Amino acid sequence: MVHWRAAVFAALLVSAALAGRAMAQDVTLTSRDGSIRLDGDLLGFDGEFYRVETIYGEMTVDASGVTCEGAGCPDLEAFVAVLRASGSAAMGDVLLPALIEGFAAREGLDARRETLSATEVVYHLFTRDTSDSPGREVGRFSIHATDTEEGFADLLADEADLVMATREIRPTEAERARAAGLGDMTGENRSRVLALDGLVPVVGLANPLREISLARLARVLAGEIENWQALGGPDAPITLHMRAPATGISQALQDRLMDPARLTLSRGGVQHPAGNDIAGAVADDLLGFGMASFSRMDTAMPLTLTGRCGFTLSASRRTIKTEDWPLTVPMFLYLPARRLPRLARDFLAYTRSPAAQIVIRRAGFVDQAPEEIAVEDQGDRLANAVMVAGEEWSLEELQTMIAALRPMKRLTLTFRFETASTRLDAQSRSNVQQLARALEAGQYDTRQLVFAGFSDGRGGAGVNRTIARRRAVAVMEAVRAAAETADFDRVEMSAVAYGEAMPMACDDTSWGRGVNRRVEVWLR
Repeated sequence: MVHWRAAVFAALLVSAALAGRAMAQDVTLTSRDGSIRLDGDLLGFDGEFYRVETIYGEMTVDASGVTCEGAGCPDLEAFVAVLRASGSAAMGDVLLPALIEGFAAREGLDARRETLSATEVVYHLFTRDTSDSPGREVGRFSIHATDTEEGFADLLADEADLVMATREIRPTEAERARAAGLGDMTGENRSRVLALDGLVPVVGLANPLREISLARLARVLAGEIENWQALGGPDAPITLHMRAPATGISQALQDRLMDPARLTLSRGGVQHPAGNDIAGAVADDLLGFGMASFSRMDTAMPLTLTGRCGFTLSASRRTIKTEDWPLTVPMFLYLPARRLPRLARDFLAYTRSPAAQIVIRRAGFVDQAPEEIAVEDQGDRLANAVMVAGEEWSLEELQTMIAALRPMKRLTLTFRFETASTRLDAQSRSNVQQLARALEAGQYDTRQLVFAGFSDGRGGAGVNRTIARRRAVAVMEAVRAAAETADFDRVEMSAVAYGEAMPMACDDTSWGRGVNRRVEVWLR
């Protein structure tokens, strides 16, 4: 941020010829003693600072130190904080409105919703009426709910302050944002995971199909499997219900499922716009097949995922929260590197609060609050561990692992890595920050945190343990570095490795191997 003093220094470095140039001006900022004057175009005002385009470049000036003259000057007494969000309809239709209403209630404000179109709403936030005066508008939060691509386009056009995204920012989008002066949108502080959802294969309630392998799922969605007979059903065509290709949900599905299988989502079938209820459409279609959002699938039959090795996995709030479900969809908020009004900053802080996590759950999404899972509640994980016990990992070693974990509980924060990379994936990077904040708040004081590394089953057991331990240590150190103010004299942290001992999925697919390569956190 460049403050008023920096503007003075910048002025001293500019040549007399440049200083004399005329430019289109709509505000003049003058220091309180009248000794310094700055002309420029007002880009924004957040109630505390002016953002002005000047001949010296874009500057941010503290409003308390200057007076403002000109047609563009805001009314300081009647300032209304503006926050514009654009992007995914999956977030903009339900999730963000619920959070805005929850925030307003906590702040003692009245939230009045105005619908401008099928894709745009505005929440006007007012102070409460009193006997002396009516409520005054203090905030105006707008939501443009279309798709993720449109959200990033609005950000670049300066028509949005936040992007709602159901996928990570693309390299080309990040490059354009950097060129537009919005900073590095891939940085740690430029995005956050607001909530989680999941993509679940669904069929109609009368359909006898109850499970499907990931390999067959990809082929169905690619249009390679076109008849129900190939899935054990009747000789009838499959009707695909797909989201429009430009939606972030479709792009996330392509990234997570189709790309590893070297397939492309079909452009056929019934194409649904962003925000459409896929589950409802499939439920009404006897021959329908689609990928529904976990938050909106109550009218269709979800399918269990299977693998050649016999493992099965069902979508649930817990498997999505731990990212054990392979098609978990993080719901991102992307923020440019510029100052937002205080009310907007307060809202963003609220979205991470315990109260907001309750709102997220009530809206049907999976929240970010860490939960603890006892060993006896691990379900199929322990059964899978017994199934793979053999020469590489003996039953005796399995018993040793269970004995070590039995007194502890597993946190729902799991850390996984990008494909063919040592870099944590987007959800895991968010988990690092989340666990770090909990440590700084003393949430786990007097407890022991064990970072347990697991691997896939390829290669020798000894090598896999070594790799798993290396990953566990790396995650532990990343959390330690992020928790700058934590008191590590009050919490014990250690790393262990169990290699291929407790697989989540079959190793016969790249997805399965990726799910098995993980670091879990266990609490004593």
